[in-house]
Amino acid sequence: MRQESDFLGSKNLPDEAYWGVHAARAVENFPISGQTVAEMPNLIRAYAYVKKAAAHANLAMGMIDARQCDAISRACDDVAAGHYDAHFVTDVIQGGAGTSTNMNANEVIANRALEILGLEKGRYDVIHPNDHVNASQSTNDSYPTAVKMATWYGIQDLLKALAALRGAFQVKADAFKDILKIGRTQLQDAVPMTLGQEFASFVSMIADDEKRLRESASLMCEINMGGTAIGTGINAPVGYADTVTAKLAEFSGVPVVKAADMIAATSDTGAFADISGILKRIAVKLSKISNDLRLLSSGPQAGVGDIKLPARQAGSSIMPGKVNPVIPEVMNQVCFEVIGNDVAITMCAEAGQLQLNAFEPLMAWSLHKSLKHLANACHTLQVNCVEGIEANTDLLENRIAESVTLVTALNPLIGYEKSAKIVKTAIASGKPIAIVAEELGIMEQSKLKALLVADKLTVPGALGN
Repeated sequence: MRQESDFLGSKNLPDEAYWGVHAARAVENFPISGQTVAEMPNLIRAYAYVKKAAAHANLAMGMIDARQCDAISRACDDVAAGHYDAHFVTDVIQGGAGTSTNMNANEVIANRALEILGLEKGRYDVIHPNDHVNASQSTNDSYPTAVKMATWYGIQDLLKALAALRGAFQVKADAFKDILKIGRTQLQDAVPMTLGQEFASFVSMIADDEKRLRESASLMCEINMGGTAIGTGINAPVGYADTVTAKLAEFSGVPVVKAADMIAATSDTGAFADISGILKRIAVKLSKISNDLRLLSSGPQAGVGDIKLPARQAGSSIMPGKVNPVIPEVMNQVCFEVIGNDVAITMCAEAGQLQLNAFEPLMAWSLHKSLKHLANACHTLQVNCVEGIEANTDLLENRIAESVTLVTALNPLIGYEKSAKIVKTAIASGKPIAIVAEELGIMEQSKLKALLVADKLTVPGALGN
């Protein structure tokens, strides 16, 4: 065991621990979720880049020496590589506006840097978590910067997952482009469309969300590094903010820029609410698509049954042979979670007072869950569901042949009144509309059948050609 002290007293720490006394107190104070910051590797990676950029900026400003900068920088590289995730021990939900996470990072990096120098952990006279690793910084600029960068990384992962899911729907849209079916409005039979058109609409919905998410990602690039406690830059040397921002962009690959108003950027968390709103929009639409897949595959004997979803697992403990749409169902649940996370983020953003929002840890955790779970759900929907969807072609063909809704397409040719007469007679007699139309002297069977094909029923003006 080793002993570390702060102004509250001393604590014994395991020899192998890279975290220090501040993190130890946070573990005691915040036994909330049972989830530690180790569950947020993007945040840890972002924090490592923040501290590396700060070290190089501090070297340029004469705040630390070259030996300290090199050791801190190398330690940050190790942390960014994920080698010390397990030593981020603070709960994801914590008081103090993220101070515990910031100090956890400072302690891990300091102790790893000391190790690189061949010194034992805790030799803070050489490299100190506050004086050196945290030099020219506050939690109030380093933490929101790291959260924004972590969110930016998460957005990139989600964009990849959305693109892959969209591609899977596009493959099915192409495969189903000539399969005619009955469209539905208000769960009632409507006019014809192709199954390919239905799946192409899913493609367009996802593509639109990708565009909006890609555009909104820039909100995560405006940072307040160098603003320190409240945005005024106290304890940071002149020129530090510009230098650390440039270094951070260089090291991280994230196109960060210095906020125009550092005080506003320190207190305002509206960008997180904005991103969360986009994620909620994505969730709403992915849930709608999943609902449609469940409805379209319902049955197999007494449901809609337009498509067949791949069987992924036995669906019932009591009903033999039952298969449930478990993959769209898990997407639904993730979407509900994201919508709930958006409420939490909204309340956190609203509740910030004066020059700092103390509730950023919950915002960070909620954004992390929304991004990660959506990306994972997109992947499983793609691989375990969409790629294996089949059209129930025989059923769809029979429904088209029997459907009186096709008469709607004849309105421009024979008028509403004659079309209605065909429908009424067909329903009463049970005869196909082609036979009824001929018996009523409205249109010959052969002519009507020639009109009721996919390329004439599913595009504007085709019946007149």
